[in-house]
Amino acid sequence: MKIIAAIILMLSAPPAALAALNIFASTPEWGALAKELGGDKVNVYVASTALQDPHRIEARPSLIARARSADLMVSTGAQLEIGWLPLVQQQSGNTKIQSGQPGYFEAASVVPLIEKPSSVDRSLGDVHPDGNPHIHLDPHNVERVAAALAARMAQLDPAQAGHYQQKSNAFLERWREATGRWEKQAAPLKGMPLVVYHRDMSYLNNWLGMRAVGALEPKPGLPPSTAHLAQLLDQLARTPAVAVVRAAYNDPRPAEWLGERARIPLVVLPYTVGGTEQAKDLFSLYDDTLARLLAIAK
Repeated sequence: MKIIAAIILMLSAPPAALAALNIFASTPEWGALAKELGGDKVNVYVASTALQDPHRIEARPSLIARARSADLMVSTGAQLEIGWLPLVQQQSGNTKIQSGQPGYFEAASVVPLIEKPSSVDRSLGDVHPDGNPHIHLDPHNVERVAAALAARMAQLDPAQAGHYQQKSNAFLERWREATGRWEKQAAPLKGMPLVVYHRDMSYLNNWLGMRAVGALEPKPGLPPSTAHLAQLLDQLARTPAVAVVRAAYNDPRPAEWLGERARIPLVVLPYTVGGTEQAKDLFSLYDDTLARLLAIAK
């Protein structure tokens, strides 16, 4: 009787739960996208939060343990996570998620990158040789990544290929409709001059036609110095900006210092999912980003 009961229990176990695709996402935006495309057929673990610099995550044992059981690792690529993700891959011992394997996906590999340097030299700061990796703040890039990621999920989990295709089609239909709405709403932002913190807003600026007239970092990845901030303040007297913009994970003090002395508002953008209370998913990430920028548009 015990054997029969055990067999009945095994047969009654929900197959979807047993067959779920385990996804390790390096950043919140790709974790959110994987959930949109996978629904209840995936388990998604996100290695970082919106309040952490995605360049500088610690390869903690807990991350390595999660990567060990992953079927698919979704990263930004273009060396955004070069300081920590390769170590997580290596230490996990998981052959499925190593670079070059189907279980490793780089979002940057399917979009056109901007700001590719003509030369790479450490004196230039933390320069990415393949181009700017902060791709997710242009919705057209997200669309490209979504289509490619859904195809990869179907490749790894062919039994649920139809499910991923259906979820992808539904997401892309909603996303394209939202993109058109965002572009109409953002018309007043075209040409707006801003001071940025890091080059993590470049794709957003390009998409909306905004202009970065200064940066708090003297060079990419280098913290703002007092001398640089003073020079930037003098520059703004000649080339004014509407606001100082920083991501939720950036140190607030340099932006506050400059904004106060230049007498321009400081705008904190979520940057990724979870960066503000309102940015709960990819759609509300864009909704909240535009609402915060439009609030300062004149």
